[in-house]
Amino acid sequence: MDHRLSSEHEELRRTVEEFAHDVVAPKIGDFYERHEFPYEIVREMGRMGLFGLPFPEEYGGMGGDYLALGIALEELARVDSSVAITLEAGVSLGAMPVHLFGTEEQKREWLPRLCSGEILGAFGLTEPDGGSDAGATRTTARIDESTGEWVINGTKCFITNSGTDITGLVTVTAVTGRTPEGKPHISSIIVPSGTPGFTVAAPYSKVGWNASDTRELSFADVRVPAANLLGEQGRGFAQFLRILDEGRIAISALATGLAQGCVDESVKYAKERKAFGRNIGSYQAIQFKIADMEMKAHTARLAWRDAASRLVSGEPFKKEAALAKLYSSTVAVDNAREATQIHGGYGFMNEYPVARMWRDSKILEIGEGTSEVQRMLIARELGLTG
Repeated sequence: MDHRLSSEHEELRRTVEEFAHDVVAPKIGDFYERHEFPYEIVREMGRMGLFGLPFPEEYGGMGGDYLALGIALEELARVDSSVAITLEAGVSLGAMPVHLFGTEEQKREWLPRLCSGEILGAFGLTEPDGGSDAGATRTTARIDESTGEWVINGTKCFITNSGTDITGLVTVTAVTGRTPEGKPHISSIIVPSGTPGFTVAAPYSKVGWNASDTRELSFADVRVPAANLLGEQGRGFAQFLRILDEGRIAISALATGLAQGCVDESVKYAKERKAFGRNIGSYQAIQFKIADMEMKAHTARLAWRDAASRLVSGEPFKKEAALAKLYSSTVAVDNAREATQIHGGYGFMNEYPVARMWRDSKILEIGEGTSEVQRMLIARELGLTG
């Protein structure tokens, strides 16, 4: 399988690379230090069409594919992960559920604004007591027969893009019934921002991704129309498994970008920094570190592009997505650690991008399924579990 980019994809890559270096890089450090969401940068991403990359033109999208989204995420993450995760969550978790499972009316209501970046969407899945066990959902939704509305109660945590000034909707997973054996029926329901009873907490104080928006959400007798059900009732669990499979490719591309960004910054620093009368890049110890970092980033790129190509071609990709996510997130942490070491004391200073990369890398081994969950999925695909 040839993973070299087509001329269209290469043009996209160069465009996003230029945007990342010319627009994001000079500004994002200040946003990061202030823990402030970069609305100006996000609006520009919307004008570029990045939020609409994998969606059909009839809904305001760019008519591209998941490979195009991954390319954009990788180039953004080479410079900053907060901006990249805002795009990833806005597309994979915010708009994609509406595109894949929404009615025609829901698509026409929400997708044009999501694709343009006018509004952001979020996906309310994780709960305080659930973590990786997303099937242990406690949030509930019941139909009020007198009004024909869903009544939602519960709490979600670690939800990206859920509390910005331009957040338009959150898709919430909730238990809407049970089988005779007591197994929950989980459904997905669209909750527009500002709905009475829907409360968005203050932003978390995080180790990294400080210029992205992450919040806890609570629902107290939140009422939305019955028509806000996304897809079939009781199919929410299957829906979010599909969303997470695709999302792992996107996170893998982001992680690859961070890993490559560590290489970029280390090469630049090694050519400038002198020690004992020579550029440190002339020492074999540094050369070998950076060579190993480049090897890992290159391999991670092949892994996510392979998974994306399978997705685009309509082939099974679950195992390849898990492999890519597991490997690239591990590589991101490894490369961030080595880049910080190469920079020495300066790597511990926030003015240097590698300090952000070191702080941003760890969450990649946790979000969209922990590394342990990826190993479980890979083992299952290999037929090693019951």
